[in-house]
Amino acid sequence: MSILFATIAATTLMTILSYLFSATFRELYKEPLLLKYLMQRFGSPLSANTEEVIGWVAHYAIGLLFVLCFQVLLLYNILDVSWTSGVLFGTAAGLVGIVWWHMMFKLSNFPPIDFRGYYWQLLVVHIIFGLTTVAVYKFLT
Repeated sequence: MSILFATIAATTLMTILSYLFSATFRELYKEPLLLKYLMQRFGSPLSANTEEVIGWVAHYAIGLLFVLCFQVLLLYNILDVSWTSGVLFGTAAGLVGIVWWHMMFKLSNFPPIDFRGYYWQLLVVHIIFGLTTVAVYKFLT
């Protein structure tokens, strides 16, 4: 139950913050929309609406994978349910995300966006993701 709630809470909060950063800085920092655009850059034959749905589903599925990684780290006593662990896990997840997005942007020859700003906000929202995951685990246990 913790895994499901943590996935929904952490991914949703992270996404809301990405949308707020996007609006505040007037940049494209919206991960589900970026996933849609990546599909288009790679020549997806799907409709724009289908690509958008897949972008959202993929975004939450990736959130689930990150929470499952957190769970594995807990099971092997590599991390505990603490705020420090949330920051460390979020930072690691953010760095993984930055590397993945950077590779996808390069492979797709993505049009210029504020890459530096995007990567910084990505790190910040993943730290919030890690802290939210910890908060859910603390609340449910």
